[in-house]
Amino acid sequence: MTAVDDAGRLLDAFDAEQLGARLRQLREERGLTLREVGRRVGISTSAVSQIERGVLRPSVNRLFALVTALDASLVDVFGGPSVVAPQPVADGYVVRRAVEADVVRLAGGVVFRRLSPGPSRDVDFFESTYPPGSTGAEQNELLTHVGYEIGTVSQGELTIDFPDERVVLRAGDTVSYACGTPHRLSNQTDGVTVATWVIVHPDRTS
Repeated sequence: MTAVDDAGRLLDAFDAEQLGARLRQLREERGLTLREVGRRVGISTSAVSQIERGVLRPSVNRLFALVTALDASLVDVFGGPSVVAPQPVADGYVVRRAVEADVVRLAGGVVFRRLSPGPSRDVDFFESTYPPGSTGAEQNELLTHVGYEIGTVSQGELTIDFPDERVVLRAGDTVSYACGTPHRLSNQTDGVTVATWVIVHPDRTS
């Protein structure tokens, strides 16, 4: 094993621990127990604990299930607990440089990168990268969560499975659907797939 491999493993471990710490903070802020979150998601208390400790990396579907169970949004899990998003000024603007982008690495090598430069609680704006042959689900399960989703593929080919239909999107194609519609995203090709997403949430209180 090379030094580069060691560094990559350390980075992955740090990312998993950071994500787990953020999920734990969100759970504790809401006064929920590990058991209650596990019940809501449909997994064991031990599995929730392993995710929070960075031992187990959640899939895309599992992450959305946890976010829904915690009454949070995807943007809430980006960055560590100590990260403070830049605040916009009146009649001004916010810039987030590429090197400052918050990244979450999930099971199967799927990577989410936050694109919103500042606070955006009602809207999640992010990029997802799917390695060859990757999926965001365990055991081909379909995902549901809160909101309305709009996406476009910028590279490769993305497969979306709905209950009664499979849709294949290629570079330049766009899609929109209610997040409550069961769905599963995957990359069935031998190349990398990149897509950009906006998820609009119903009115939420801060």
